[in-house]
Amino acid sequence: MKLSILDQAPIAQGQTAREALETAIGLAQLGDQLGYERYWIAEHHDLFGLACSNPSVMLSAIGSKTEKIRIGAGAVLLPYYQPFHVAETYNLLATLYPNRVDIGLGRAPGGSAEVSLALVDNYLQEVGKFPEKITTLEQFLTGTMPEESMYAQVTPTPVPEVSPSLWILGTSEKSAFLAAEKGLSYAFGHFMTSEEGPKIVQTYRDAFSPATNKSPYVIGAIEVVCADSTAEAARIAMSSLLWKIKQNKQATDLTIPTIKEAENYPFTTEELEKIERMKQKMVIGNPQEVKEKMLALQVDYEADEWMVITSTHDPNHTYRSYELLKEMWT
Repeated sequence: MKLSILDQAPIAQGQTAREALETAIGLAQLGDQLGYERYWIAEHHDLFGLACSNPSVMLSAIGSKTEKIRIGAGAVLLPYYQPFHVAETYNLLATLYPNRVDIGLGRAPGGSAEVSLALVDNYLQEVGKFPEKITTLEQFLTGTMPEESMYAQVTPTPVPEVSPSLWILGTSEKSAFLAAEKGLSYAFGHFMTSEEGPKIVQTYRDAFSPATNKSPYVIGAIEVVCADSTAEAARIAMSSLLWKIKQNKQATDLTIPTIKEAENYPFTTEELEKIERMKQKMVIGNPQEVKEKMLALQVDYEADEWMVITSTHDPNHTYRSYELLKEMWT
């Protein structure tokens, strides 16, 4: 089973943003050493105590400190950018780190409405242009801009020997159809949605355009907390679950709380019910339990690869979870 890493670069309570970003670099290095397929870092803007607002800057640092693992954005929020800018940026990364760079594309805001206004004049209008922007970006990256285009003589330099790989990220049939129509690989965020994931992924496969001369490829993104024992995994996961409760309550401190705070937190009955629902979308347990749950997900999704996100208060717990996960499938 191919395994990859998705990182949101969360800031833990008592941690600085710099320390959170250093933890992210450390995670990418660990993934490289353990043989993970790829490491993607997410783009967020002034949101939930997440430290990475510019994946390309982080990928430049991460690429210089890793050797083999593929690196990418999960995702570039394309409504905020012109395709040429994205092509230039990721061509530069692909020149520095040959045949290792992915560009995951998303259309979510990644922040508040005010943030969207601060980043682009008309966000909703740009969201409507998302399919068109993907086409333009692919044409820039592959050198296939039509001769009649006003951009026909424009090249996003430097041009790498191997172009970055394009992906579409999503959680809905709309994104599945778009990825299929464009002939692009598809990363489905199982951990982000209550929709019928396997059905959406099958929609992508069924609708995939044979005209592209490519084959459909699916990554399933899941949230995992794996520890040496069931009890320890449940204990570690509670800080992440409390973090999500605080996000829903729009609390002022949105760093990942400590395990001790989670153990002593006065959860309401409604919050405990929410936590049980959230656990249904997570994979929590000892290595054997996690493996069994992932195998069950694989039966449902038939994914080509699984991308794992693990957010804990203590970076060592996060690192250990990824170590145990990789050991299971080696």
